[in-house]
Amino acid sequence: MTMLTQVARHSKTPYYHQVYEALRSRIVSGEWPPGHMLPPESELTTQYGVSRITARQALQVLVKEGRIYRERGRGSFVAHPTVEQSLVRIVSFSEDMEQRGFKAESQVLSAELIPAPKEVAALLSIEPGEELVRIVRLRLADGEPMSVEHAHFIHRFCPGLLDHDLHDQSLRELMEERYGIRWLRAKQTIRAVSASTEMASRLNIKTKVPLLEIERVSFTQDDIPAEFLRADHRGDRYTLYNELRG
Repeated sequence: MTMLTQVARHSKTPYYHQVYEALRSRIVSGEWPPGHMLPPESELTTQYGVSRITARQALQVLVKEGRIYRERGRGSFVAHPTVEQSLVRIVSFSEDMEQRGFKAESQVLSAELIPAPKEVAALLSIEPGEELVRIVRLRLADGEPMSVEHAHFIHRFCPGLLDHDLHDQSLRELMEERYGIRWLRAKQTIRAVSASTEMASRLNIKTKVPLLEIERVSFTQDDIPAEFLRADHRGDRYTLYNELRG
């Protein structure tokens, strides 16, 4: 591909779009990797022979696409690619990452039996104080922290769960293979939250950076609520989407 050095004056393609395409190609090709600092607007105007407003328009398109991010006083940087998560089916983290070409890993931060708090008991239609298995895991993709998950299972449905290796095995697969539990459906809520000091440390991000927090209740093949999950995803690496029909 011929690298654009000056905009084509007689082309029907707007100048800003020509600059955008030139910058985008350098990002997509890997010439500019994540974290790379883009040339400042003043340099882009000289390089491509356009106005500062045109250069800024090209950068704004890249920002909207999530390909770059801008920091006041510093400049524009190539963003890490986001991971899209579908809202139309229940997909485990491991399955989701593998489908996207990432190596999924887990670090168990804690695994214990706890009495069900009142709010979790209500979601699972059980009595407060009933025994739950709570597993807190840091989820990573290609070694990079992506989310922290707090999974709660009704213990009587999965006795001995804590005796299994929880680091590398998908909990979804383990529940089906060992306990015959398949997830039929789920209800979930999504909201934006700010990263606490503890969460920021675990995800290697700054405090108060936006997170996508998902709370989900999963139902077994017998339509019984048996799992409550709270997952805090890095807002700079996750995109949630679904497909709507009219």
